[in-house]
Amino acid sequence: MPTNSPRAVFVTRESDYAGLLARHATREQARFFLETRGQKIETLEERDRQLHDALKQARTRVPDDWRQAHVQRGDLDRFLFGPEDVIVPVGQDGLVANVAKYLTGQPVLGINPAPDLYDGVLVRVPLRHLAELLRASVAGSAPVEPRTMVEAALDTGERLLALNEVFVGHRSHQSARYSIADGTAHEDHSSSGLIVASGTGATGWARSIMEATGNRLPLTPEERAVAWFVREPFPSIATGTAMRAGKLARAPLQVTSRMNDGGVIFADGMEQDFLAFDWGRRVSLGPAAHALHLVTG
Repeated sequence: MPTNSPRAVFVTRESDYAGLLARHATREQARFFLETRGQKIETLEERDRQLHDALKQARTRVPDDWRQAHVQRGDLDRFLFGPEDVIVPVGQDGLVANVAKYLTGQPVLGINPAPDLYDGVLVRVPLRHLAELLRASVAGSAPVEPRTMVEAALDTGERLLALNEVFVGHRSHQSARYSIADGTAHEDHSSSGLIVASGTGATGWARSIMEATGNRLPLTPEERAVAWFVREPFPSIATGTAMRAGKLARAPLQVTSRMNDGGVIFADGMEQDFLAFDWGRRVSLGPAAHALHLVTG
């Protein structure tokens, strides 16, 4: 088979049942642990079965002349995606965000294995339409939502992409110290860190910040703009609180670290895949050059 034939890359995450078995070694030990807490292992087994059934059914719908691959969420940072790939996350909406940062425009077709459990905002391709949408994605005729992503570009040349949000701060609960600049406005900060969110992320972490602070910034998933929010800025003789939120469409937000150690930048909640952000490093944050190509089904 030629190496340039399309490849369907299935992405899953470890189920709660699999994680429980990994911690307790046997099913009986896991069952005993749950029952002493008033829970049933059968519930997790059913969710695990739903996931594997959905994955199995999805894989049978891949055209015969295509290649296939399967990668777990924890291995995404070591997996090499190709330009001919079509990505098929099977799981909850967050799985799409987890894989988006590693892509460069490949189409994404999300499958929801448990519609009674997951909202399905990003995983909404029906299994019965998967085969035709896989071919349509390669042909460029599938219905697509180009969802804006966030980019963090360090002055070292390193960069990080996010579908929901990028976090800049300290890896622990210590205060994050940095200077922030948005256009001509600048300020030194001590805070719980800041996030830069896309329109997709505006319904998650950013939404909770907006509701708590009253700083509401309208943002749609396809709008080529992102919004930034400072978390709990602390006023002192050296740090201010005037710059709390803003919207970026062209000029990026500039943040310079004032942390001797522990400064980090990570995307979409994946804390283990971070960029170090120690004293003197500068990061530019704004809309990414390319969007997530979400096939809507």
